[in-house]
Amino acid sequence: ARGNAAFVALRGERGRYVAVPACEHVFVWDTRKGEKVLILKGLKQEVSCLCPSPDGLHLAVGYEDGSIRVFSLLSGEANVTFNGHKAAVTALKYDQLGGRLVSGSKDTDVIVWDVINESGLYRLKGHKDAVTQVLFLKEKNLLVTSGKDTLVKWWDLDTQHCFKTLVGHRTEVWGLALVSEEKRLITGTADSELRVWDITYIREVKDPDEPESKKSKGSSLGAEENTGEDETLELDERPEERFLKCSKVGSIMREGRDRIVTLATDQTGKILACHGTDAVLEVFSVLSEEESQKKLEKKMKKAKKKAKQKSEEEPEGSVELSLQEEIQRLTNIRASAKIKSFDLILSPKGELKIVLLLQNNIIESYNLNLSAQIPQAVRVSKITIGGHRSDVRTLAFSSDNIAILSAAAESVKIWNRSTLQCIRTMECEYALCSLFVPGDRQVIVGTKTGKLQLYDLASGNLMETLAAHDGAVWSIALSPDQRGFVTGGADKCVKFWEFELVKDENSIQKRLSMKQVRILQLDEDVLCVRYSPNQKLLAVSLLDCTVKVFYTDTLKFFLSLYGHKLPVLCMDISYDGALIATGSADRNVKIWGLDFGDCHRSLFAHDDSVMYLQFVAKSHLFFTAGKDNKIKQWDADKFEHIQTLEGHHQEVWCLALSPNGDYVVSASHDKSLRLWERTREPLVLEEEREMQREAEYEESVAKEEQPVVAGETQGETGLAGKKTIETIKAAERIMEAIELYREEMAKLKEHKAICKAAGKEVPLPVNPVLRAYGNITPSAYVLEVFKKVKSSELEESLLVLPFSYVPDLLKLFNEHIHLGSEVELLCRALLFLLKIHFGQITSNHMLVTVIENLKKTTISRVSEARDVLGFNMAGLQYLKREIEAKDEVTFFADATDRFEEKKRKRKKKEKMVLAVV
Repeated sequence: ARGNAAFVALRGERGRYVAVPACEHVFVWDTRKGEKVLILKGLKQEVSCLCPSPDGLHLAVGYEDGSIRVFSLLSGEANVTFNGHKAAVTALKYDQLGGRLVSGSKDTDVIVWDVINESGLYRLKGHKDAVTQVLFLKEKNLLVTSGKDTLVKWWDLDTQHCFKTLVGHRTEVWGLALVSEEKRLITGTADSELRVWDITYIREVKDPDEPESKKSKGSSLGAEENTGEDETLELDERPEERFLKCSKVGSIMREGRDRIVTLATDQTGKILACHGTDAVLEVFSVLSEEESQKKLEKKMKKAKKKAKQKSEEEPEGSVELSLQEEIQRLTNIRASAKIKSFDLILSPKGELKIVLLLQNNIIESYNLNLSAQIPQAVRVSKITIGGHRSDVRTLAFSSDNIAILSAAAESVKIWNRSTLQCIRTMECEYALCSLFVPGDRQVIVGTKTGKLQLYDLASGNLMETLAAHDGAVWSIALSPDQRGFVTGGADKCVKFWEFELVKDENSIQKRLSMKQVRILQLDEDVLCVRYSPNQKLLAVSLLDCTVKVFYTDTLKFFLSLYGHKLPVLCMDISYDGALIATGSADRNVKIWGLDFGDCHRSLFAHDDSVMYLQFVAKSHLFFTAGKDNKIKQWDADKFEHIQTLEGHHQEVWCLALSPNGDYVVSASHDKSLRLWERTREPLVLEEEREMQREAEYEESVAKEEQPVVAGETQGETGLAGKKTIETIKAAERIMEAIELYREEMAKLKEHKAICKAAGKEVPLPVNPVLRAYGNITPSAYVLEVFKKVKSSELEESLLVLPFSYVPDLLKLFNEHIHLGSEVELLCRALLFLLKIHFGQITSNHMLVTVIENLKKTTISRVSEARDVLGFNMAGLQYLKREIEAKDEVTFFADATDRFEEKKRKRKKKEKMVLAVV
């Protein structure tokens, strides 16, 4: 439902493979072959955003719960997880080298992550509504963000503050793009204008003789100033391109009248494309400086000619390129349905490849030849096989448990359960209910227009269409003797049908057909019909919230099941005919006895309407599906909730159980069909409850207030991470390790005293935990535990660590840094601890010597590490120069140039020959 499509580089090829979100997973498709080549498996949350890394080796995936995972495209594994946002990730971007990743979210925060160190750098707060786009500036350490709060903010990442806010927009800013070597900013909003802003970087050179007081004037950090369309703000007095003016140049009109959904450029910034909520992608070409200069010269020549003709001297400066000439409309691409997102890539040959992800679950790819006089987009491929174009409203299993039928607004599909492949697709009207005809060779579908459609599976043809009801056919049920079926519709009728063989006009053989034999007229619309297994009774659910039970043979009234507050949408009768379970829009499931119509129990089943209910074969267990995204299993004898099947992200419309009870298939508004299999593992209800309680606790922990850092002002910046159950567990592991260290040191002291008293060596028993780690010392064990804490969770884990453990940690840090082990990790932890516990550490006299020692050891060890890095860098650069100095490299470069030149000449010759012909 959310998320964007993105080209990814696989097997060294760009522009062929495209990554698209598929509920909680990400699928990578080969657009040429139309095959799925890679699945990046997610956990439970839906994917909301994708961004490939500049080197093409990784893909960053943002999820609905605010987490970000970085997948390796070579192995398909998730290497890094970042937890920082409280709501869905809406924007992701890498910087030029791919070392940093910036994410924007619905929780209004922007977080910059260090991908290499796998940790969060800082959180930038300033937007008042969801962030819609984030962009790094290539050469400068700046960041631009836009949000639904109508603002575009410029952030200085050296000082982590917002130094400029553009407020020239009246509505939400949905998209941002930087073009013309980052000298132009284009913003897309809720109207049909693309606003273009000029960015001028002002290099300020300070006068060394200028007094300090004058210099510091006007540099108020964190001061934000709202700029109108032409206002500027100058801040951060350093001799770098920090000052920038941003002035509105004009607007480019789009053809679409609605809001921008996606606005993006290709990597070179030459092509700009955007689309709204319709099916048209508008593509623009942005002229480079050289092209603009050439065009301007041509224009000036023309102007001079005209001036000569009029014999008037016109000043040369008055000739300028208009915005429409600098940013030209190339073409419009009309897709087969509404566009959800797109990605584009400019191949070295000058061909533009565009991939579109459409609202109806289709991926289309187009090629655009830019060198043509009038560029026309050609559709190269289309990926549709995977599934339906709209929500699946009905499911059915064949009697042999092998085939699954799913029907939606436009087609009926038959799937093979074991291979999960679609084996038949047949066009239909809007389907609401369905069944397999006994023998599994035909299927019947009931539609919204009141028709019954009979399909033959072998040929995939529609054999017959009958106008069965005047309104929608809401329900269909096969009779237990398998000779016919019953349908219930919105025209207040229940109709009984029988199968018959009729003569086929086209062939000698007879074909299957259906004829109406009886009709039962009722006072209300019929929502659901079900036979009892012995075919004596027929249960009919009506719009007046009751379920009426009739005798099948005489159609006489037998029982009325009254008690639901809203209509009963689904029901089922158990295999022995003893129980009937009804599921209603009032969120309850009621279990009744069919002998007297007494209500055994009412269960509060779901947090929204119960959409489907079905008993498991030969048991009193049943499954329910709800609009609360959940599927639940219940016991109708003990009235207990057995288990919840979580996986769907939106309302579940229907489900079907296989006749042997081993499989459940469900369909949801999240555009997925999910197949569930019964395992042989026994289910212990107490354990299930325990797991449920743990999950609830973990959720509540994540929702708690984040711990406050002493001395941190609640300003524009904050810590990148957030408190999760993982960070709490990591802190607990560190605490346990320090406890063990304390115990072992106490034991050692005691042992020494005993040895002294005894006057001989007594063997000291080794702690089993330390023995498991290979008889290491207690301090080495603490370091091992520390190393196992994920880099992205380190700060948050130290934040929840009580101060009583900090003195021991500082002593251990001193010991390990002195030995030169894990200097980088320990320094990072040390500086963070000093920052958050500054007051307590400085006021504690016991720690003075520890801090003094730390000061000496850290400075010496860090400078040593820096020297090693410097030496290695110098060595690598020397090797690089050596290799480049060798003749081979330049020789090859020359050879390729000559080869290209020959190729060009040959092509020219061929063209001339063709022209002559």
